[in-house]
Amino acid sequence: MANTGCEKIVSYVVSNELVKSSSLLPSNKNRSLLVHSLVKAYGLLETHNDRTDGDGAPAYKLQLLRPIQAEVKDLIAYHDREYIEHILGSRTKSAPKYEVDSEYGLEEDCPTFPGLPDYIRLVAGASLTAARSLREGGADVAISWDGGRHHAQKSRASGFCYVADCVLAILVLKRAVPPRLGMPQLKPRVIYLDLDLHFSDGVSQAFSLASSGTSIPQVLTFSIHHTAPGFFPISELSGLLDPSSSSFDPFTLSLPLERGASNATFARVWPIIQQVKDAFRPDYVVVQCGVDGLAGDPYATWNWSLGGEGGLGWYIEQICRWRCKTLLLGGGGYNSPNVARAWTYLTSIALGRPLSLEADIPDHGAFPLYAPSFTLDVPAGHFQDRNSEEYLRHVEDIFAQVVEAIRQRSEASLPT
Repeated sequence: MANTGCEKIVSYVVSNELVKSSSLLPSNKNRSLLVHSLVKAYGLLETHNDRTDGDGAPAYKLQLLRPIQAEVKDLIAYHDREYIEHILGSRTKSAPKYEVDSEYGLEEDCPTFPGLPDYIRLVAGASLTAARSLREGGADVAISWDGGRHHAQKSRASGFCYVADCVLAILVLKRAVPPRLGMPQLKPRVIYLDLDLHFSDGVSQAFSLASSGTSIPQVLTFSIHHTAPGFFPISELSGLLDPSSSSFDPFTLSLPLERGASNATFARVWPIIQQVKDAFRPDYVVVQCGVDGLAGDPYATWNWSLGGEGGLGWYIEQICRWRCKTLLLGGGGYNSPNVARAWTYLTSIALGRPLSLEADIPDHGAFPLYAPSFTLDVPAGHFQDRNSEEYLRHVEDIFAQVVEAIRQRSEASLPT
């Protein structure tokens, strides 16, 4: 379903209202402002800089999109109405507000804050606007860095996430295309790939039940993350799959990595991702680009870097070469200057003009925050990679069975 012509259209969703609202998020104060300011400072949002190549490579056209605020009807496509009405301020329950807040997870890591209703509408609206630009607007790649809130539940906020924009976007992308000109109805397939340090519990749970039966579902979720006793989130779905289990689901995939996961480990597991994609044959890929696994993040768990083979940038380069439409979302990341570095670099890759990781940070209002290096790169640290050869071989053996299960289900679902 990707554009097969000589031009690739990249949508980038941003507005002053979105940046101001997202910058109020208690877990990531002013992060949105840093991200979009750095993207702009590098000249990546200047549409007259669209790349046009004469050597057979595709040309790239940037379109800037303002997010259309999500309406209640958009939000209840997944969320419970009572939760949405409460979080938007139109609650009708007679219980004290603090009791209702607790019921809906609006405490501890998800406190209410001034501007929360606008934040919900704008963040959900940004990811929906991006998804619709892929489905209806002719875009090949769409970027919504303020999205990627993968922990939000159907009726609860969780893990700094108040709205399940990932799920809402996937629901738009998987919507059936009506039959026309004698062609049958098309049901697009969507693969959701989550690169955040934390397991994508909200998204994985939302679609796990849809894969029961013998037919192939429209959505496959694949989370690469860290998990350990007491490490958020606690979920039965976050462990390594067991193909011999009666509950084995080859379309709700989990690949936990040990502490210190480095470029070498990510390069090692990339063929697994490629094989899963080839077996599932998606029309769309949604990538949650959480960067709390990069070196320098306060979580200090993985040792992933931005550049080099197996790095985050390398992953996005490979994905952008897939012949399917691509939605890039944000996610975790608590060293805000490094988040801005990473998502700026990923934006440049999506636009077909990757920046040098040695590039100096341009002079702009947030320049002092990029000390001491004042360059774009987020290099690896010095953590030991605890993903042993034995463990990685075990992972490869498990996923060989997963890929075969996907292929078998796919073949069984073909019309006879």
